[in-house]
Amino acid sequence: MTTDHPRTDTSRDPAPKDAPPPRTANSEAAVLRGFLDYLRASVAAKVEGVDSVRARTPSVPSGTNLLGLLSHLTAVEGATFLGEQVTDWQATFEADSDDEVADVVARYRATVDRANQLLDTCTDLGAPLPRPGSGRRPAPSARWALTHLIEETGRHAGHADILRELIDGTTGR
Repeated sequence: MTTDHPRTDTSRDPAPKDAPPPRTANSEAAVLRGFLDYLRASVAAKVEGVDSVRARTPSVPSGTNLLGLLSHLTAVEGATFLGEQVTDWQATFEADSDDEVADVVARYRATVDRANQLLDTCTDLGAPLPRPGSGRRPAPSARWALTHLIEETGRHAGHADILRELIDGTTGR
């Protein structure tokens, strides 16, 4: 018997490592933060274990690469939660030329830690995020910021899934 579709090569990663969605408490804040932390861990794990040359090498015509995705997500976390200014969003998709994978992952995790410390102070999801200084545009609500980061991180985690599979066949979260 023959088939019309190519045979799937399961020798590269026969049992994908996948993590189920998080089980969180029932509060809205716990659910939102639980899903965001789940996605954050997933995207960082996609970059870890790849050598820096392969992690910065584009695998698709758009030029997207793993280090660039994580650099971009670092900027999004900083801008959304911490009020950091970004003047060129396209430039956030490029890691510094001397960055190693460990540098980019560490910078991402440090920014996530700072964002989580700020979120720990937010007791009302409908209230604007605290912002140091004045004269800036109004801060979004904590609810909006969490929802936006879930969407943004999830979108780029999907990109990272594909890029990592193209690099070495690794699949799963």
